[in-house]
Amino acid sequence: MQRRHVVLACAALPGLNLLAPAALAQNWPSRPIKLIVSFPPGGLIDNMARLIAPRLAQELGQPIVVDNKPGAGGNLGAGEVSRAAPDGYTLLMASPPLTINPALYKKLPYEPRNIAPIGLLGRVPNVLVVSAASGIQSVAELTARAKARPGELNYASNGNGTSLHLSAELYKNQAGVFVTHIPYRGAAAGLTAVIAGEVSFMFDNLPSALGLIQSGRLRALAVTTAQRSSVLPQVPTMEEAGVKGYQVSAWFGLAAPAGLPAPVQQKLEQALERVAAVEEVKAAMLKAGAEPVWLGAQAMVSFMQADAAQWKKVADFAKISLD
Repeated sequence: MQRRHVVLACAALPGLNLLAPAALAQNWPSRPIKLIVSFPPGGLIDNMARLIAPRLAQELGQPIVVDNKPGAGGNLGAGEVSRAAPDGYTLLMASPPLTINPALYKKLPYEPRNIAPIGLLGRVPNVLVVSAASGIQSVAELTARAKARPGELNYASNGNGTSLHLSAELYKNQAGVFVTHIPYRGAAAGLTAVIAGEVSFMFDNLPSALGLIQSGRLRALAVTTAQRSSVLPQVPTMEEAGVKGYQVSAWFGLAAPAGLPAPVQQKLEQALERVAAVEEVKAAMLKAGAEPVWLGAQAMVSFMQADAAQWKKVADFAKISLD
């Protein structure tokens, strides 16, 4: 902090222009960059971070080290980034907790405005699944069964306050059904419970459920995005399946501490856009069940604001609070 204050003070002196935009853009980055992932290794967000990090490092000319900081529903990693110096050397793999958690916590352990979007890279459908042995063939059948037996059906999630939990609560609200939430420690445990018949259904990120769907152990009833998934083209959207107005997607992109110098922010955004346009990167996303989507910083701000507004409504009507 002392060094930063000295630099700022010197920049204000006549004849000195140490923070000139051209110099900043030219000199950054001059050392390795840390990319924080708020989840354990092996999950969707971690996999996407490790997909783009080498390409982005090549664009920027410095190594990018992926650093997993799981915990507190994504707040641990986000908090570290929010408190980091806005110098471009600490980045965050942005994901839904940034827009969900402000609706769930009365007091977050960090200030959301201290994190600034750089670019959105992709969206991921959630998928509504039941056991292949359940006999349920469609969302309409699931809804009819839930209405005929209110309170008897239940659903799994990967934990309280996650996007999968809230996806199911949104379905409950829009379909007008009453089913019971059973949180598990992770999506894999929830899917196992669905297959075993311990719970009636689950919403999961498509990439993690895809193998079980393709093997025939799970039946996909609908995807949650506005369009069908290219990897499951025969599966309808929730809207097509009769749940009007239902649209949800997980997403991932890049963010940084707020206050990046404009030349650094611009250089980073432009490099990320070039990575997003690489055909091999897009193909890898599609193979994983993600939809490549590029939104620059300003468009990503609008996207996140709309996402946060939706989850605030869901949290309010479901009366979900994690404080």
